Amino acid sequence: MPTSIRDVYVVDAVRTPIGKFGGALSGVRPDDLAAHVVRALVARTPDLDPARVDDVYFGDANGAGEDNRDVARMAVLLAGLPVTVPGVTVNRLCGSGLEAVIQAARAIAVGDADVAIAGGVESMSRAPWVLQKPERAFPAAHQQLHSTTLGWRMTNPQMPAEWTVPLGEGAELVADKHRIGREEQDAFALASHRKAAAAWARGHYDGEVVPYDGVDLVRDECVRESSTPEALAKLKPVFRPGGTVTAGNSSPLNDGAAALLLVGEEGLRATGREPLARIRASAVTGIEPHLFGLGPVEAVGRALAKADRTFDDLTVFELNEAFAAQALGCLAEWPGLDPAVVNPRGGALAVGHPLGASGARLAGAVAHQLAAAGSGTGLAALCIGVGQGLALVLER
Repeated sequence: MPTSIRDVYVVDAVRTPIGKFGGALSGVRPDDLAAHVVRALVARTPDLDPARVDDVYFGDANGAGEDNRDVARMAVLLAGLPVTVPGVTVNRLCGSGLEAVIQAARAIAVGDADVAIAGGVESMSRAPWVLQKPERAFPAAHQQLHSTTLGWRMTNPQMPAEWTVPLGEGAELVADKHRIGREEQDAFALASHRKAAAAWARGHYDGEVVPYDGVDLVRDECVRESSTPEALAKLKPVFRPGGTVTAGNSSPLNDGAAALLLVGEEGLRATGREPLARIRASAVTGIEPHLFGLGPVEAVGRALAKADRTFDDLTVFELNEAFAAQALGCLAEWPGLDPAVVNPRGGALAVGHPLGASGARLAGAVAHQLAAAGSGTGLAALCIGVGQGLALVLER
């Protein structure tokens, strides 16, 4: 057993362009998306023998369709890595990709691994409809089909009703709690699209996005640089009559994958590369399920405290934008945070939110931005359905 915790470095991070629901990536299986980013990641570090990868961790929020049977292991095999490389799939819903990064980093930190790949994948387009087994053979009545694309299904009747509201209603509750109006949410969403469009125009994503072979998609499919306040104002509330949450200020349904190469000191020497960043600390917390949108608040505080850092130290903060109301609710509880460091290249409202992949996308985005800055502290955080928050601190 190691006598001390070892440093963990992010050598590289890649992701696919994020496809929209039913869009350019909808014809690609999730295990193929996962294999693509694993293959691309390994190819970008030719000095590293793929057989040195000790484990592959992948987040996946659904797992009900073609991503069943341990999609991480499927990605290893489909990517052409040696069969000796194992793979494990983890599920913390929207935080799954970041959970994969944290688990891989923890394995390296305690000496159980020296080289690991961590990432996440989701195809919300290809999430199947599922049918429960009937309670008896040959039922005469109709049977209920459940969509596995998003949200609660087959809910345990013992769960309190106030906990099992739709995710969008949870965003409305956060808007109520912090008195966040429709105009403020729409303005936040518009800013996300404009920042993402500007980032693409300036080439900021060129170093991390690896288009899928044979698919005509080279940039995130949901970014709407032409959106206007007037267009957003015309959209009707989706989850509550007279509410404030619309399709325009909610993250879309998406397809995509992301992956990071994590190493210890020996692994770093084997890559022959300078790392993008170093992982410092992480934290996970729980909150009442219907207030899931505020889950990152305490997780961020704990992670920063573990790293002995404050908001004043942050160079960049990638906060997942599940809903504008949710992100604004978190920001309202962080009065000491400079909003200029939050999602400078756009967030999930524009880029997209393929559930199991988003956390890995955020971690990779932070690492690339820290490398571009040359130094600093970065933070990645997400709210998680059913009431959790997850945060990761990186430094360079």
